[in-house]
Amino acid sequence: MANKEWKNGTVVTEFILLDFGNGPQLDCLLFLMFLSIYFVTVTGNTCIAVLVVVNQHLHTQMYFFLGNLACLEICYSSSLLPRMVLGYADRDRRISVRGCFTQFYFFGCLAAAECYLLAMMSYDWYLAVCEPLHYPSRMDTKLCLWLGAASWVSGFLSNSILMFVISNLDFCGPNEIDHFFCHSLPVMKLSCSDIWVAGFVTSVVVGVCLLPPFLLTFSSYLYIFVTIVRIPSATGRKKAFFTCSSHLTVVILFYWSVLAVYVLPYHDTHILPNKVFSAFYTILIPLVNPLIYSLRNKEIKKALQKHRRKLFAF
Repeated sequence: MANKEWKNGTVVTEFILLDFGNGPQLDCLLFLMFLSIYFVTVTGNTCIAVLVVVNQHLHTQMYFFLGNLACLEICYSSSLLPRMVLGYADRDRRISVRGCFTQFYFFGCLAAAECYLLAMMSYDWYLAVCEPLHYPSRMDTKLCLWLGAASWVSGFLSNSILMFVISNLDFCGPNEIDHFFCHSLPVMKLSCSDIWVAGFVTSVVVGVCLLPPFLLTFSSYLYIFVTIVRIPSATGRKKAFFTCSSHLTVVILFYWSVLAVYVLPYHDTHILPNKVFSAFYTILIPLVNPLIYSLRNKEIKKALQKHRRKLFAF
């Protein structure tokens, strides 16, 4: 009944993002915090991407995927943080409907691509640890290029379907999105159309983007752990686990926060936890990725020391 009454109202042309709170002091604090996070995220991931390109020793399969992940994190952060920083700077939380859909589209595509890319990196670790003798023949350059391209293309294709469905919804009532970006769930709640189809498509797309990569990642690390446990030397076990611990840390943080967002029901009482968990995989994960990989990877450390003057000049 409420939806029918709203259909007689004015068509919404812009949304208002409520973000994390209001107030001059809080806005100033959040502006400085998110600006710093964005700067460190872009700088750190750019350094990793540049190191992978300019250092010949890093022209391997593992660092090919790491360079792709760094580029993806730069795009991922750029789809959300600049808009947030500007919103806190001029205290204007408005965003056009077209701008909101654009942000939602690129964020969803990049999030799905990251799921697939992390799964491909897990498979690469599985081959390196569990089948080292067959690794060069199975994970060759051609397969790396195919897997990397498939990760990006799959992310954009899957979210294009959801984008088409949500963009055809009618918005003619409330226009306040209780989130810090154009998330599909709070956006659909504002529609005056029947959102059953959109909700069903959202569930299917989220399932396709999360479940297969998660199962591949889980099974890969299950085999990796079994292989590591069977190593007779304690030093060998420690070295093998330390080698893949960086990627495992990233995977745990990413999937823990993403599953928390989409498993918890989206009600008014769960808005704050939803925002917090969303901030983990949208803001904090791209920030900590370069720190985790650079601090726990000897090859990255060596490359950073070798090219630090060029990087600082860049």
